[in-house]
Amino acid sequence: MVIVKNALFALFMLISSHARSQTFPVTGQLPSTAFPVCGTKSFNQSVVPIGWTNYLAVPGCGGYPDTNPFWYEFTCFSGGTLGFLITPKNRNDDYDWMLFDITGHNPEDVFTDPSLVVSGNWAGTYGLTGARSGGSNHIECASDPIKEHVPTFSTMPVLKQGHKYLLLISHYTETQSGYSLNFNGGTAVITDPKEPHLQSAVVQCDRQSITLILNKQMQCSSLSSNGSDFTISSFTGSVTGATGTHCSNGFDMDSILITLSTPMAPGNYSIVMQAGSDGNTLLDDCERSVPPGESIPFTVLPPHPTPFDSLSPPACDLSEVELIFSDAIQCSSIAPDGSDFTISGNPGVFVTRAAGVCTGGLTRSIRVGLNAPIVRGGNYQVSLVTGHDGNTIINECGIETPPGPSLSFTTKDTVSAAFSYDAMLGCTYDTIKLIYLPANGVNEWIWNIDAVFASDLLSPELVETVFGIKNLQHIVSNGFCSDTVNTQVDLDNTLKASFQSPGEVCPKDVMPITNTSVGKIVSWLWDFGDGSSSVEQMPGPHLFPDSWGGKIYTVRLIVQNNLGCYDTATTNVTKLQSCFITVPNAFTPNGDGKNDFLYPLNAFMAKDLEFSVYNRYGQLVFMTRDWTHKWDGTIGGKPQPTGTYVWTLRYTDGPSGKLFFLRGSSVLIR
Repeated sequence: MVIVKNALFALFMLISSHARSQTFPVTGQLPSTAFPVCGTKSFNQSVVPIGWTNYLAVPGCGGYPDTNPFWYEFTCFSGGTLGFLITPKNRNDDYDWMLFDITGHNPEDVFTDPSLVVSGNWAGTYGLTGARSGGSNHIECASDPIKEHVPTFSTMPVLKQGHKYLLLISHYTETQSGYSLNFNGGTAVITDPKEPHLQSAVVQCDRQSITLILNKQMQCSSLSSNGSDFTISSFTGSVTGATGTHCSNGFDMDSILITLSTPMAPGNYSIVMQAGSDGNTLLDDCERSVPPGESIPFTVLPPHPTPFDSLSPPACDLSEVELIFSDAIQCSSIAPDGSDFTISGNPGVFVTRAAGVCTGGLTRSIRVGLNAPIVRGGNYQVSLVTGHDGNTIINECGIETPPGPSLSFTTKDTVSAAFSYDAMLGCTYDTIKLIYLPANGVNEWIWNIDAVFASDLLSPELVETVFGIKNLQHIVSNGFCSDTVNTQVDLDNTLKASFQSPGEVCPKDVMPITNTSVGKIVSWLWDFGDGSSSVEQMPGPHLFPDSWGGKIYTVRLIVQNNLGCYDTATTNVTKLQSCFITVPNAFTPNGDGKNDFLYPLNAFMAKDLEFSVYNRYGQLVFMTRDWTHKWDGTIGGKPQPTGTYVWTLRYTDGPSGKLFFLRGSSVLIR
């Protein structure tokens, strides 16, 4: 794929449009009609019809059209690496490829979902390409084969067991010459281990055709259209034809419609496998054959109505009954108002609607809706009657089922998990008394608090030591019906004493205080530690007594709530000896605990502080923005000589907001 691909593509399409309109796409050139792959099989494509359908998102390269494509589909039966080789018949041709994981997707999703890409190679280099050991570990983009040689082999991709894959081979060169494809060298298994066999047979309503079900996909090309692959034991007529499903636009089939010369009389028969006029029996994608002589028995019954077969297991609080039938029912024969059916067992419950789960106008189940859910336990019966449309139900062979059949079922009472409770609040723990009166046969109950199992007793008392909102869940069952109730219980007796105050106050300054206590508080008692107290919720700023020196006061708050519970909060507040900021004029860093450091004294209320010290040469020897970080007379641990040192102090006074800048000197004494 040359790098000028998009520029040449319009001209290429004009040149080839006439040939494409006649031949493109053939089967295999669309993702939905991909070749089925057997890992042991080689593919030889002698001609590649010219055409394209969509652009592909190629990771790391942009968007490329699926030029002259062929697609291959396979399943991974055992995980591992995938190796394969694409050999052009003309070694000067450019072939590209891309591998997709389409597990759980429609094949056409490869054009819209880039996440499906597993690996690929879009190099413009001519000749062999594919995946093998030592190949490129990323997707090679379009390239110019004349100017550069880009690897056409990628490293082998890893396949996952049970996943379904599509391999695109794109022929970029403007010719129809073909290629061969071989899978080899990897450890993944893409060969279906299941041997081919006949599975079952279903006689159609006309008794002149039979649907034969196969146990896996088999090649359409292995089926003789004249039906010579089959004989019918005990049948006086003959097989006249056979058609595989999906064979009109695909390569393989999983069922076959066999046509007969005359209708079959009631009785027991067998379809017997034999080599057809093409010389073989049915072949799977790996060329393995259904054994000659293998047979599948079936029975032809006289025309008969379809009886009631069964119903889906009834659920609790039942509002719809699903009836199951052994034969397909014509959806058009079902009265939408449900008048084909009646229900007995409770006079207040009756049928209001009915509908089939229809495919192709046929259904094997009918959902019968009720006017109200069945909440009372008991025995019920659904019966077939003639509906307002003038008939009961009619099967796919046109036979009406006579009115009268019925099916019975049993339900139990619907249950309720509703409960009441009493919350007994205390100072250190609360008790939640749960009250539940079982009814309608309830014999199981579970209590959860905050999604954690709490008890399986009928009416337990739960103790909680952490107060607040509790998410309470109750689950009950009578062995058939269950119910769950969720509610919140507010244990609103949380009590927490707390307040905010500064850690230090200056002489003559008042201490602001803020009450932040939580709870249903009815009384407050403040003790300021200086002999004074208050019973106010929000006391005003407090002024400590004058004193010659600094002093520490213990401030205490005791709160009481409406239940008579108490809680206490305390903190220490230091009344400072002085808030006048100054710097000593001398210090002696000799480790005796006296004047060992140089720092701003009493800078408790200073903000945005910066303290710097310089030696006699103007060299900065110390700087801090934390006034409690003190200079010890060293630089890098090395003691500085005795002498005079200049300092500067810049700060903002906290209470006033005034900016100060001070300068002075101090003597370091050794």
